[in-house]
Amino acid sequence: MIRKLLNGDIDRVADTWLKTNLKAHYFISNQYWKSNYELVKEMMSQSEVYVFEVDKMIQGFVGLNDEYIEGIFVSDEMQSCGIGKLLLDYIKDKKVSLRLNVYQKNARAISFYQREGFIIQCE
Repeated sequence: MIRKLLNGDIDRVADTWLKTNLKAHYFISNQYWKSNYELVKEMMSQSEVYVFEVDKMIQGFVGLNDEYIEGIFVSDEMQSCGIGKLLLDYIKDKKVSLRLNVYQKNARAISFYQREGFIIQCE
């Protein structure tokens, strides 16, 4: 089930954000992500965030700023199970157009977004 973020979800979602960034962005200092953890938690409570939940366990989420995708994050154990695609399809139905930025070294994310119809406009 996909639903809007609730205040009680923020710790779980922020933990997923941190763990996913640490793994996917091995080329960026761990300290960078850890130092932004509290700020991200604060920003999430004021942002448009949708969570994917099964049996009351949040397994992924997507954050938006208007038509800009801040990120799609799926818990480590649930990656490659279709959750990212479900979240992306959900927001595609809500927005006229979508855009995002992806680190060049994050080949897995680039492949995912290209498979879903996104086109690289600049590097």
